[in-house]
Amino acid sequence: LGCRSIPNRLRISISYLPVNTHISHNNNNKKKMKTAAAFAALVGTAAAFAPASQSAVQTSLSATGFEEVGGQPWDPLGLATLEDAADTFPNMFPRTQFLQEAEIKHGRMAMLAWTGVWATTPTGLGLGMHFPGAPVEPDWTKALGVWASEDPSGFAAILAIIAIAEGESVGHTGDNWRNMSTKDEPGNLGFDPWGLKSRLSAEEQARYKIVELKNGRAAMIAMASLFAWKSLPGSVPIMDVLAP
Repeated sequence: LGCRSIPNRLRISISYLPVNTHISHNNNNKKKMKTAAAFAALVGTAAAFAPASQSAVQTSLSATGFEEVGGQPWDPLGLATLEDAADTFPNMFPRTQFLQEAEIKHGRMAMLAWTGVWATTPTGLGLGMHFPGAPVEPDWTKALGVWASEDPSGFAAILAIIAIAEGESVGHTGDNWRNMSTKDEPGNLGFDPWGLKSRLSAEEQARYKIVELKNGRAAMIAMASLFAWKSLPGSVPIMDVLAP
């Protein structure tokens, strides 16, 4: 309901409500005015609670993963545009498909690495977890070397698992270095044995993609900070507090 739906006669009656010098004071006119005023109040109330008209076409805002920097990729060095030099240096620089896949993959590895360091570190805020029978080394920067020397077969098994996973990833991705991959989306390896993706709506899938991307970036920064802290004591002051 709106003002346009009010009849012309009612508009005239309402417009003259405050003016009582030109209105007869007989009982009939008073009754008419009271009726018109009451009806006008009802119309106004209904208009206030009437739902706003909605367009048939609804637009959806899709997240980009760069909301913190205005929704556009933050690339001050122009590294993502190196592929523009393909005419001068053919196949020398990676294309967009490779860069997107690499960011997601390295983000996942960094999240696993950070979780591993946090779970096995016995000091500070670390959980001090340990697999029974595995070599003991409190310093995570030396743990891999100790495992390789004390348990060569277990170390070889770890390398084999990593090699198989990497081979499957590269084979599934295809030639994304030259943007010739037929893969439908970056990071999707088709590995979902529990069918978790099928339980999510399209909106939820889009949201979790951005969540994974941002947490992967944070984990890569965190791991770089850990390596800097171990290599240059005092370079990450907060770590001296969290993990003395």
